[in-house]
Amino acid sequence: MRKLVTPAEDATGMRVYLDDERPTPSGWTRVYWPDEAIALMRQGGVAELSLDHDLGDDARGTGYDVVAWIEEAVAMHGFVPPRIHVHSANPAARERMLAAIAAIERLARSRG
Repeated sequence: MRKLVTPAEDATGMRVYLDDERPTPSGWTRVYWPDEAIALMRQGGVAELSLDHDLGDDARGTGYDVVAWIEEAVAMHGFVPPRIHVHSANPAARERMLAAIAAIERLARSRG
């Protein structure tokens, strides 16, 4: 796997919105599945990410799968994570995702 680096501080970067039901906010690129969000991050240029957890087909993945991919990419490949928001209405999943995002932020800071 190539080294993945995304300019998280680049205000001109893409804003990616992962959701299966809610309307897409203006200025955001809509994706429906985790693999679509991950593919965009692999390409680079994603500055901000907003995630739902429950996407209607757990076999295709959840918003947490995106967070898990980011965590591994930061730890193993020096990926610079985008700003990450969670807009899920699932309270347990939301807390789990926020805890993982906090871990990603700590890891990214420690890698410098």
